[in-house]
Amino acid sequence: MNRPANPPMIVMGVSGCGKSTVGQALAKRIGSVFIDGDDLHPSSNKEKMAAGHPLSDADREPWLVSIGQELSRSTSGTAPAVIACSALKRSYRDLLRAHEPTTLFIHLRGAVELIQHRLDERSHEYMPPTLLTSQLDTLEALESDERAIEIDVTRSPEEIVDVVAKKLNTQ
Repeated sequence: MNRPANPPMIVMGVSGCGKSTVGQALAKRIGSVFIDGDDLHPSSNKEKMAAGHPLSDADREPWLVSIGQELSRSTSGTAPAVIACSALKRSYRDLLRAHEPTTLFIHLRGAVELIQHRLDERSHEYMPPTLLTSQLDTLEALESDERAIEIDVTRSPEEIVDVVAKKLNTQ
């Protein structure tokens, strides 16, 4: 008996939680394509963040629409996409689901101190560590009616991928 294809997935969370690392590894494990949502930001968003200014909802909307379109497009192939995207607010996730209702959110969560440490240890093209507070202030918890898996980032990326793959196989 054939198992249905995996759903399109958003690996979500604040900057520094490991979205891109986990998303790439997960896509490889399940034979899907990975898209880094950062690559879909318009240059105006990148410039604003690089200057240390948080994005507004109006700034994020065209970016989220692009991600939603990628989610939807990916379902016409054999392996729906795995996309790294912060998806911090319920309204953002609703917008993404409006494009692709079957989307599964993989929320990478961790202690503020751990995330801040990770940000301080890395260099990012346009996302300075100082914007973590604004992301945490924006983050809204997943609600019970949202299709999601929540995982603590104290686990290694490999362990996180193992957990997600196991849950996908039991759905």
